[in-house]
Amino acid sequence: MRQFGLIGKNIAYSFSKSYFAEKFKNENIVDAVYNVFDLQHIDEVKKVFEIENLKGFNVTIPYKQEIIPFLDQLSPEAKSIGAVNTVLIKDGKKIGHNTDCYGFYHSLKPLLESHRKKALVLGNGGAAKAVYYVLDLLKIEYKIVSRTKTENNFTYDDLNEEIMNSYQIIVNCSPLGTFPNIENAPLIPYQFINDKHLLYDLIYNPPLTKFMEKGQQNGAKIKNGHEMLILQAEEAWKIWNNHTE
Repeated sequence: MRQFGLIGKNIAYSFSKSYFAEKFKNENIVDAVYNVFDLQHIDEVKKVFEIENLKGFNVTIPYKQEIIPFLDQLSPEAKSIGAVNTVLIKDGKKIGHNTDCYGFYHSLKPLLESHRKKALVLGNGGAAKAVYYVLDLLKIEYKIVSRTKTENNFTYDDLNEEIMNSYQIIVNCSPLGTFPNIENAPLIPYQFINDKHLLYDLIYNPPLTKFMEKGQQNGAKIKNGHEMLILQAEEAWKIWNNHTE
């Protein structure tokens, strides 16, 4: 039986486990099983690597960057992004890939309109790194918004009407608003959001986050992370089964 899974921290309610269980059932894949490995510390991944017939696993918060020293090589995307969400084990080698970028690219592209040329990215963790990579690929100028000031970013306090009008795409890469803390939302000035904006939230649970809801109330187009997750999961499956070019 081929073994797959997901590593992360406090991830009992993971999208991936139910998604792959459903996929295996619907597609009559009987030689594979997908488990959740809840690790309190990244060092525990060594035990995961010892699992017999382990062919690969997904990586989620907070280990997308911390996993890298445990791998033998990285795909060009993973290397460029500096974060891994999919690990392939092949011929004894542990190879890191990033399929978040694939998922984000293909779920964002249909929503781009000619006036949406600049983006604000809320957060700077492992998932955000895939978002920066895709925005560069699409030649969309972006600024990172975080709590601490650096030379090249905005803080939440910096955001004013002029900035909000200039940046028509806002991507939430922070965990704010994730179930069960569904009343939380990034502290941006929502009063300056209008129908020219696109608010994209990487969160998928709940399907309508407070961030998205506030944007929708002001006429913005909104998108959650569900399609991105499905796309990245399917791309991971292709990698594990050597179906990519």
